[in-house]
Amino acid sequence: MRVTRDLGLVYAAAFLRSVGVGLTGVLLALYLAQAGLSAGAIGAIVAAGLAGGAAATLLVTLGADRLGRRVTLLTLGALTAAGGVALALASDFWVFFAAAFFGMVNGMGRDRGGAVALEQAMLPETVSAERRTWALAFYNLALDTGGALGSLAAALPFVFRESRSFGTLDSYRATFGLYAALMLVAAALYLGLTARVEVHTGQRPVPPVSPESKRIVYKLSALFTLDSIGGGFLANTLLAYWFFRRFGVGEEWLGPLFFAAGLANAGLHLGAAWLGGRIGLVNTMVFTHIPANLLLLAVPFAPSFGWAAALFLVRECLIRMDVPTRQSYTLAVVAPSERTFASGVTNLTRNASWAVAPSLAGWLMQSAATLSAPLFFGSGLKIVYDLLLYRAFRHLPAPEERKAGPSPASPGSG
Repeated sequence: MRVTRDLGLVYAAAFLRSVGVGLTGVLLALYLAQAGLSAGAIGAIVAAGLAGGAAATLLVTLGADRLGRRVTLLTLGALTAAGGVALALASDFWVFFAAAFFGMVNGMGRDRGGAVALEQAMLPETVSAERRTWALAFYNLALDTGGALGSLAAALPFVFRESRSFGTLDSYRATFGLYAALMLVAAALYLGLTARVEVHTGQRPVPPVSPESKRIVYKLSALFTLDSIGGGFLANTLLAYWFFRRFGVGEEWLGPLFFAAGLANAGLHLGAAWLGGRIGLVNTMVFTHIPANLLLLAVPFAPSFGWAAALFLVRECLIRMDVPTRQSYTLAVVAPSERTFASGVTNLTRNASWAVAPSLAGWLMQSAATLSAPLFFGSGLKIVYDLLLYRAFRHLPAPEERKAGPSPASPGSG
């Protein structure tokens, strides 16, 4: 698959931004705990960051194509960097809360904010329909590889304490200062995008979305809401907190664990594109997602950190195979001019739903008796989502699947 300048810049910006997201996914809750906040307050701040991401996605959905995609991406990048600076300097709950919301600080460990929604809408316009899933697979490969490296970078506070004689809290503040700088560099890459990424000019207004496309997008969004509420219980920062509370392991172990999880996520995106070309996008989404969630249900029963980490990593090998296939399917069943709407609405519902669960998860995790409850709730909701999705959309294949049935695809042709 030939990588154009715009495609390469989007991949690079997404990679760098995801490094920062991977770092916050592991460290945010630990940092807030070191700052003296309770589990309930931590959950509220994680939720605030996800709510900020949902608000940004709403703005992208309603106005990005009119304001301009490049301007929108630059604005979001600048806000993210500013939020990182505020987070590094904060000491009061409400300052943390505001920094998380306006900076769209992502405790999920998954880069799924307004910038992602807009980038997803842009990518299919750079390739043919047969290469759409591959383009999104490489995009998600960049996201998850960056997220994996960010998780590994979560060991930086430990490194600072050992080699630079930082205090515990200062080691976290220095790390979040580096996060802010990384977000600024990622935003600067958007300055190189060409006018090709824009969907219209002032003389060519955005056409309306058809009623049929709205029906499909709203139905998908309703299902994605259920999946995302489940995912909100399983934010990386809360899973890291669970391992910390359950087994007493710190960032020197959690950073490498979530790095390995990110690599497992990244490695399967291309496999998902290959499988989607053979058994169909909907089948790939469902038949990889259910086993992954069954594995997570087993994690709380693990007798040791080693066993729990092993089950978690096997789960991570499967859990993300639905991502490029889900994105590709959503963008395939609408017209090209409707893709910002489809990507924006589905990402908005996911981001808003993610923001619902962390506060409840944080409240539950205050008690040792209910520490693992978020893992059960999250995995169970995701399995219900898979079954409902298969029932609703198994008879509506993507257009290229309708033409010739699922067929082999590779990144090297077309």
